[in-house]
Amino acid sequence: MRRRTRYLIVAAGVLAAIGVAAVFVLSLPQFGGELTGERLARARANPHYRDGAFVNPLPPASYRFVDVWNLIKGQLFGDEVRVPARAIPVVAVDAAALKQVPPERGLRAFWIGHAGAYIEIDGARLLIDPIFSDYASPFEIGPKRFHPPPVPLADLPKIDAVLVTHDHYDHLDMRTIQALARGGAQFFVPLGIGAHLERWDVAREQFHEAEWWQEQAAAGVRIISTPSRHYSGRRLGDRNATLWTSWAVIGTQHRVYVSGDTGFSDHFSAIGARLGPFDMSFVKVGAYGPGAPWLDIHMSAEDAVRAHREVGARRMFPVHWGTFNLAFHDWDEPIRRTVAAARATGVDVVTPRVGEIVDADQPFSSSAWWEAVR
Repeated sequence: MRRRTRYLIVAAGVLAAIGVAAVFVLSLPQFGGELTGERLARARANPHYRDGAFVNPLPPASYRFVDVWNLIKGQLFGDEVRVPARAIPVVAVDAAALKQVPPERGLRAFWIGHAGAYIEIDGARLLIDPIFSDYASPFEIGPKRFHPPPVPLADLPKIDAVLVTHDHYDHLDMRTIQALARGGAQFFVPLGIGAHLERWDVAREQFHEAEWWQEQAAAGVRIISTPSRHYSGRRLGDRNATLWTSWAVIGTQHRVYVSGDTGFSDHFSAIGARLGPFDMSFVKVGAYGPGAPWLDIHMSAEDAVRAHREVGARRMFPVHWGTFNLAFHDWDEPIRRTVAAARATGVDVVTPRVGEIVDADQPFSSSAWWEAVR
C-alpha cells in the first residue's frame, strides 16, 4: 500500500507539473489572444457564429473511419516526395527598385512563398498572408521553409496594407506582423484576429477587423472581406474562435482576388457576380486531401482553377504550395495539376519562380521550373 501510495503521489506530481507547463506554454504570446468584451459581442452577433464558434454556411463534410485512417496512414506511411530534392530557385528582388514610388496605374506582384505575395495595385503596396519566418509554427521547430524569401523583411518598402485571411501559423506569423507593425503598416484581418494583434502590441489604430462583405479603404484602394470555407485556431480550445475570409481589392484601374485557404462552394460565383471581373487572382492550389472532409476546407488544384473562372478573373497566380511540408502529396503535385487543368480550360495561369515579378498587363513567360528541382 505504501509503495502504491508513493506511486500515486509521484504520478499526481508529474501530472501537476505537466499541467503547469501546459498553462505556461499556452500563455505565450505566439498563441495569440482571446475574444472578450466588444469583440466577443460582435462575434456573437455575426450570423455565422454559433455555440461559441464560427461555422461555414454549409454543413461540413462528415468524417468516416476510413477518412481518419487515411490521414493517419498518409502521415506515417505515405511515400510522397513532400520535400524538394534540390534548392528551389529564388529570384532576388531589388530592394532599392522596390522602394521607388509604385505607378498610379498598374498591377504587379511577386511570390514570397506559400500563400504570401507582395502586390502593387494602382499606387498601393500590399502584402497578403506574409510569413518571413523559417518555421510555420509557434516555435523554432515544425514545418521549415524550403527556400528563403526573395527579399529580407527589413528591406521592404513601407507597406500600405497587410491582408490576412485567417489565423493559422502558415498565414499569420507573429514576428512578421510585429516587424511590419513597427514599419507603420495597416492590417486588415477577419473578425477576432484583432485579439492576436493586440496580444502582440500592435496599436489599435493599425488594424481593422472585418466581417464578410464589409468594405474598408487604404491608400486609395477598396478592401472588401469576402466569404471563404475554412476554419481557424492557434491552440487547444480556440478552434474556430476567429473568422476566416477571402479578399477583394479594387483599385482605380485594377481588381485583385485573394482566395485564402478554402474549400470549393458557391461563394466564388457570388463574389464574381458582386465584385468581378478581376485582373488577377491569387488562388490556393495545394494542401488538399485525402478525403472529402479535407477537401471541404482545402479545395483541389482542379477546383482552384474552377474557382478562378467563377470569380471572373483574367490571370491566375497560384499560391499555397512549394514552401512548407504541410500536405499528403508530392511537393510539386499542386502546380502540375493546376497547369494541366488551366490548359484544359483555357485559363491564363502564370508559374513564376519565388521573387519573379508578374505584371498583369504584360505577357509573362512561364516555365516548368519545378521539373529541374525534382
